[in-house]
Amino acid sequence: MELFETCPVCSRMSEVKTYRRGTFLSIHQKCHHCSFSKKWKSQPVMGSTPVGNIQLSAAIYFTGSSYFNLQKVFQAMHLQNMSYKAFQKLSNSYLQPAVIHKWQQYQEEQLRILSQKRVKVGGDMRADSAGHSAKYGSYSLMNLENNSIIDIQLVQSNEVGGSHNMEKEGLSRSLGLLESKGVAVDYIVTDHHPQIQNFLQEKKITHYYDVWRLEKSISKKLAKVAKDKDCEVVKKWQCGISNHAYWCAASSSSGPEKVAKWTSMVNHMQDIHVHDNPLFPRCQHPVRQSTDRKKWFQPGSKALFKVEKILTNKRVLTNVARLISQYQTSTQEAFHSVVLRFMPRNVLIPLTGRLCRLYLAAMHFNENSSHIQARKATGKRRYAIRLPKAKRGHTVEPVEMPTTQCYVQSLIADVFEEIVPHPQPYLERIQHTCHLHSTILQ
Repeated sequence: MELFETCPVCSRMSEVKTYRRGTFLSIHQKCHHCSFSKKWKSQPVMGSTPVGNIQLSAAIYFTGSSYFNLQKVFQAMHLQNMSYKAFQKLSNSYLQPAVIHKWQQYQEEQLRILSQKRVKVGGDMRADSAGHSAKYGSYSLMNLENNSIIDIQLVQSNEVGGSHNMEKEGLSRSLGLLESKGVAVDYIVTDHHPQIQNFLQEKKITHYYDVWRLEKSISKKLAKVAKDKDCEVVKKWQCGISNHAYWCAASSSSGPEKVAKWTSMVNHMQDIHVHDNPLFPRCQHPVRQSTDRKKWFQPGSKALFKVEKILTNKRVLTNVARLISQYQTSTQEAFHSVVLRFMPRNVLIPLTGRLCRLYLAAMHFNENSSHIQARKATGKRRYAIRLPKAKRGHTVEPVEMPTTQCYVQSLIADVFEEIVPHPQPYLERIQHTCHLHSTILQ
């Protein structure tokens, strides 16, 4: 402020008035002796809104950051910042319309390309809280060939008769969108949800199950059995049974063959390698004479009874017949982790805000879904040693390139070039989008 206290013409003291608005600072210098006056602004102004306030709000919102965390940093450094109310106003007026406009543009182009072929998709639901108390659920549909999110549907539990109906409703709406855009579904991979199975049977859409989810479910049950008395041998076979699930899916050409290979595990665990099923009459590994009987399950034992009951459960066998090895929905779990960054579960967010954060998460995920491996200066591929938390040993994994956020710059450009100068059409579009969601839910 010392630069403005002295008049540059007569070198006498000047009157200085300041005006602050968020990150914006305006200074009016006036000399009463020689009538010199000067106005200075720390940043440009668009209409009546400082550009810096919009830029900072956009950077916070589009990157999935938190206003309150940034406010703590500003307070620690004694920096001027806009109020949370001002941040919300800018978000509602400019940022949310930009997100919905950009996502609709991107999705329209994606669906236009996909309409030229049959697509292989994976679907999964993410609820805002665990158990049956979830209020919102987001159903994501992924193109499994390039791991990109095609569509996201936000479903509210009290509009569909409870949280247990949200997954079916989300899938129904996503498939309806694909159909309206002329996109043909080759097949869909999901978890083993009975409602989804019945719904897709009615739609006559080929349906496969994810090996990763089935293996995870069975592993939990086996881990529980392994803790029982006289069932210690189960723990030694957990990894082998998990691997067997993947092998059954990868090496089989039909559902009955997958089931035949899967049920052969009961014999194999007893050191019996010839089976009654003609689709898989014997194990494919070389038969070795074993002297250690403790590593095998004993016929009639408690451990064998419990494991056989798990592996040959009617529902498990039905699920095994539908397994697919080529594509897994574990990639969608990675997308759910990205969603948590943009929309933490412990934060209350209204409908429009939830939609926008889901779209931002999808744009971020799609931009970084290619998983390009990093290289050294010499051009060689980079690898790193990882130490798993749950087990001993180590693994060597490729090092991926750092994530990018090019979509953020594109969104900011849209805000300043299109939305701030003419906001009304975009505000009407966001109202129409939210009205559609409310109407569909009703």
